[in-house]
Amino acid sequence: MNRNAVAYPSAARAWAIVTVLTLAYIISFLDRQILALLIEPIKEALELSDTQVGLLLGPAFAVFYVTLGYPAGLLADRKSRKVIIAAGITVWCIMTALCGLARDFRQLFAARVGVGVGEATLTPAALSMISDCFPRERRARPISVYMMGISLGSALAYLIGGQLLEPLLARPPIEIPVLGIVQPWQAAFLVVGLPGLLLAVLIAIIREPARQDVNHALEATTARESVARAMGYIRQHWQAYSSLTIGLSANTIIGYVASWNVVLFQRRWGWGIADIGLSLGLVLLICGPLGTMLGGAMSDRLSRAGQADAAMRVTVVGIVLMVIFGTLYPIVGTPFMVLALFAAMVLAASAASATGAVALVMLSPNQIRAQATALYWIVKNLSGLLLGPVTVGLLTDRVFGDPKQVGSSMAITSAVYGVIGIAALLMGARHYRASVSNAGP
Repeated sequence: MNRNAVAYPSAARAWAIVTVLTLAYIISFLDRQILALLIEPIKEALELSDTQVGLLLGPAFAVFYVTLGYPAGLLADRKSRKVIIAAGITVWCIMTALCGLARDFRQLFAARVGVGVGEATLTPAALSMISDCFPRERRARPISVYMMGISLGSALAYLIGGQLLEPLLARPPIEIPVLGIVQPWQAAFLVVGLPGLLLAVLIAIIREPARQDVNHALEATTARESVARAMGYIRQHWQAYSSLTIGLSANTIIGYVASWNVVLFQRRWGWGIADIGLSLGLVLLICGPLGTMLGGAMSDRLSRAGQADAAMRVTVVGIVLMVIFGTLYPIVGTPFMVLALFAAMVLAASAASATGAVALVMLSPNQIRAQATALYWIVKNLSGLLLGPVTVGLLTDRVFGDPKQVGSSMAITSAVYGVIGIAALLMGARHYRASVSNAGP
């Protein structure tokens, strides 16, 4: 019997924590994805190229992952995780609002860097907290629920944003006291960003769960010692960590390629923002949660059947299907075929994203879990943000030289990086199986 089992919170309290953290993840993606709906008006107002748009969608976030991601994970392994999350929410909501005050590319880029603090602080601490709410064999489902925040946040951005932005963008500039004249696209950032501050207060007052699955060999009394022991453990199991991280980097890259979906429908078929938002939002709202729950349920079922690498197995299948559908959907001939194949991709991507996080948690002992998660998130989001949106913009600008060929750029990007990710997962599968049993009870 696990001697720490009695310390787990009640089911009601555990799922309440999962719910609040999932809501935070939803808000994170809502604040991030709103930019994708506003690409064309921002591009026109600030006179941007597709390459500059790609920089806003991607590398603007990557700057913060480099400077804050690992320190946030280190703090989460040693300090109050709810305080770290509440502080992160406060910063990213304020910076989202500040996007609405940007007057040129540099100001908007700087504000988007600040929004990246959400990814840097939230997930390492959140996964650590969720893991301490449930026994090892029951973690896949709650982590999958948390990972639904990706699709739910994106869906709400499209559904709510699409319906609100089209009439808003048709209005003349708005005069706001103190702020002066604000363009409609700028007002959208203010409306989306500021309400999230209430969530920071809610996070701050929840009761944090006690830490579980303690591996005393990895305990440390100082931050330097904690880093050294975490790096030593990760280095010892580098094949397992690297294959999982590279494989899930493909998931992230293709996910950020989808940031160009709004532009794809606008340029190829002339759809309006409201119609695009409704269509893409419904796909994400239905298929995203369904994919995460299916992935989590399948992983739990295989785990109960004695498969120690259950989460890794589901992740591999999900990535393979994601690459296939992600390559096909941007280049098919009708918008309805695009939506059908995109829906299939979202199902597979959501399952892989959820079980990939589960696989990482299973691989990492408690004392280094947030640090391992932070490193994982840094690498996969750096690659996703640096390579996904920017590669599409560069191919469209420099190779095709035709804005209407954005679909071809999306397909090429997904295919190339997807094959690399699949290869990494397959080569590292046996190393993962050998390493996961060392992570603790």
